[in-house]
Amino acid sequence: MNPWSEFNGHEEVVVASDPATGLKSVIAIHSTALGPALGGTRMSLYSDSPDPHAAAYSDALRLARAMSLKNSLAGLPHGGGKAVLLGDPHNKSRAQLLAYGDLIESLGGKYVTAGDVGMQVADMDTVGERSRWVTGRSPENGGVGDSGILTAVGIWQGMKAAAQFTYGAPSLQDRLVAVVGTGKVGGRLINHLITEEGARVVAMDPNALVRAEIEKEFPGVDFVDSIQEMLARNPDVLSPNAMGGYITPELARELSVTLICGGANNQLASPEVEQILTGRGILYAPDFLVNCGGVIQVAEELVGADLERARAKVMEVFGTTTTVLEPSRRLRESPR
Repeated sequence: MNPWSEFNGHEEVVVASDPATGLKSVIAIHSTALGPALGGTRMSLYSDSPDPHAAAYSDALRLARAMSLKNSLAGLPHGGGKAVLLGDPHNKSRAQLLAYGDLIESLGGKYVTAGDVGMQVADMDTVGERSRWVTGRSPENGGVGDSGILTAVGIWQGMKAAAQFTYGAPSLQDRLVAVVGTGKVGGRLINHLITEEGARVVAMDPNALVRAEIEKEFPGVDFVDSIQEMLARNPDVLSPNAMGGYITPELARELSVTLICGGANNQLASPEVEQILTGRGILYAPDFLVNCGGVIQVAEELVGADLERARAKVMEVFGTTTTVLEPSRRLRESPR
């Protein structure tokens, strides 16, 4: 069996390396049917994989396909693309980022990039020194800053819409939400959940500094060290906001939550997971439906960098989610 058969249909995949800087990259362009492919760049060593190169390649392909769906649902004039840099995100060099900018520029605008896991706003500023097709930059460099700001807004609105279908009202008041990953997206989501919804939060994050920041601002957040501890708290909602593939078939069979809604891309480890969740009556709000806030934010850089206009568009995630969930329930099909 061809291990890449599930990824058929991509328009172009660029695999590149630069011996002078050590840059190793994969850029997957899934579709340009709606316009230039738009999607973030992530950097990782994929050290937990037996074949990091294959893991990076498959991640780029899978994420690019999801971006086509996400950009379409968000109403953006963009197709889907994604890039992966195989390297240590804590030890990247300026020379590597500049070389990556040259690579983006060489594609002539068919792929527009932004920041993702392992890439910061300052990194995108550096990449942008060599290419016009870079978003997610700092306001000082014509950007709208960290895309996690509006990503969290979209997840919050998607979760409210899903709550209406699950609990009968678009409210998370007093609901216990389990947030996996409390970085630039999950941390901001916690803010919305507590200050604007009155929800309770149990959270998990391996980074002690990130946990300390959340605990300082929101002392009521209950941090745990494992998914087993998290599930023992009997949360109503699970919100994966870290790396993809988090919900495995084994975890899906353990879950007692009634709703899954988070910012991580490709949350389901395999197609089987969706069937398990549906069979157990757990509503899964597809990631590419609710986590489009970041791509809406960075796309705004191409047409004026008006953050308030972008935020207004992200607030429409509530309506889009409702539009998807209504026929899903009526036809008894999964939202995905």
